[in-house]
Amino acid sequence: MDRRTFLQGSAAGLASLSLEQVAKAAASERIRVGMIGAGGRASALNRHFAENPHAEIVTIAEIDSARLGNTVDTVTKLQGKQPAVTQDFRHLLDDNSLDAIVVGAPDHWHAIPTILACQAGKDVYVEKPDGHNIVEGQRMVAAMKKHNRVVQMGSQHRSTERLKSALDYIRSGALGRCLVAKAWESTKQGNIGNPPDGTPPETVDYDMWLGSAKKRPFNKNRFHGRWRWFHDYGTGDLGNDGVHRLDMAFAALNAACEVQGDAAISLPSKISATGGKWYFDDMQEWPDTLQVTYEYQSKTPKILTYEMRIWAPYHYHGESEGAVIYGDKAHMTIGNSRWRVYGERGKLIKEVKGDSDATPHVANFLDCIKTRSKPACDLETVGHPASVLCHAGNIAARVGRTLVLDPKTETFENDDAANQLRGREEWRKPWVLPEV
Repeated sequence: MDRRTFLQGSAAGLASLSLEQVAKAAASERIRVGMIGAGGRASALNRHFAENPHAEIVTIAEIDSARLGNTVDTVTKLQGKQPAVTQDFRHLLDDNSLDAIVVGAPDHWHAIPTILACQAGKDVYVEKPDGHNIVEGQRMVAAMKKHNRVVQMGSQHRSTERLKSALDYIRSGALGRCLVAKAWESTKQGNIGNPPDGTPPETVDYDMWLGSAKKRPFNKNRFHGRWRWFHDYGTGDLGNDGVHRLDMAFAALNAACEVQGDAAISLPSKISATGGKWYFDDMQEWPDTLQVTYEYQSKTPKILTYEMRIWAPYHYHGESEGAVIYGDKAHMTIGNSRWRVYGERGKLIKEVKGDSDATPHVANFLDCIKTRSKPACDLETVGHPASVLCHAGNIAARVGRTLVLDPKTETFENDDAANQLRGREEWRKPWVLPEV
């Protein structure tokens, strides 16, 4: 019996054991994981997977060797076994002993490893948003479906008791009839300046780091941490943090649809946006000020909105970033560490505290590898639609007009300029987006 067959066949038995028993009895049959990335968000993912008794990190692929030391030490300490290291993620794909790949790389390196991992018969945990653009996300979903893989996107809020209890409360009908939900980001960020181009660190393969993006001179602002503010590599703060808040607002609105007897919402029919890079005088390319409206045309229309003010040193609805759903009896605000319900004249009706820890999200992914069930942030049904909201909002802001979206093809009707922004002009060789 091979490893994968064992994991599938023993899932029911493992579920009945205590955490301590599983850690001991299944030590030699843990899910073997390859990690892509060791710095930034990937460092936290390494810790979460190393902490889980059902997982073993076998190899860490990191393109910048300077980022490996602390992460390798942490993983070794947590799991009692030192992982191997490599600079090229393709070594993970060739390792037939690995069950899953975790993609913690920048946005422009989400799609290709995910698709190749699916083709190699491995399940995938990929950070949000799913891809750098709509086309990449579509291709990722196609690969997942064709190869029957479990793919979890890293919107960890979906697995928290905080969000699940909030959705249960909405389903009770206590908010009344809900037609509008909102998400926002108002956490103040800094000016990144305009440093000159320079020389990449000797510890990194810079050409490979660029991947599918255009060949450009090295600049520290377009590299670790700050890559997300540039069109070539990131998706701005809408795709960086906004994807979490939008997904929470979307989930809340869908919970209201359930109790109201309305059809579930998925992708919007119209997207309009206004905003731009109006505040910071620096190298950033994505908006720092933005308002997006998503219209859902059905028997009972709905509106989902998003607001970005990443220069604001104050909270909105009591939260620096969050989501709110408005009903005709009460409204609910969902933050990162609590949710609250307010009634008439701002009276606080209920408050529930929680957290945004990714531990249960990782556990959910590992459990679904065994059971072959859909994870909490299944790429096709949850992760990709949330990502499309971000990509479409960014595109609407860039072209400066209302877009009409065909939800089946995820294309924009009669708008060549907007459709050109659904993907890259070209994927730089040899890192061409794989066909599925």
